[in-house]
Amino acid sequence: MPGMPSIRFVKLSPAALHALVAGDLATAGAEAGVAMSRYLADERWLWEIRLQDIAKDPEAADWIARAAVDEDTGTVVGHGGFHGPPDADGIVEVAYSVDPAHRRRGYARAMLTALLERADADPRVTAVRASIRPDNVGSKATIAGFGFFKIGEQWDPEDGLEDVYLRSKRTTSGR
Repeated sequence: MPGMPSIRFVKLSPAALHALVAGDLATAGAEAGVAMSRYLADERWLWEIRLQDIAKDPEAADWIARAAVDEDTGTVVGHGGFHGPPDADGIVEVAYSVDPAHRRRGYARAMLTALLERADADPRVTAVRASIRPDNVGSKATIAGFGFFKIGEQWDPEDGLEDVYLRSKRTTSGR
């Protein structure tokens, strides 16, 4: 997309996640090979969940917990990934967040684009799911135009009521 920033995802190892939980940005950055932001350390609750996910299923580490880095500046602008590997139906749930200091610059769309490309490239993935609070206008705008359709609602213990969206996998043939 024209004007969209270029981002890359940097995998966060369990050691980097433990350092983020401890608020140790220097160690987390050394483990990840990129300077970590205070925003990532402030997401301690998420990293604790992701560490539990990896402990239960080591394959989860390849799907979750990535720092989003602006390619031009090398700055961590947020994080993104999936809730875990594909489920029994081949569905992955997308998750991303932009540091408030970097919002409204196209990073969310750039992250979503990269995550959808990752999902579409994996033969096990059949669809991508997104769960968004009904009042989250920004997230709804971010997924617009990517082929997501509302399929229902769910209750999330962290976020409350969420609308659930699904996007079928895109293949290289354009389907």
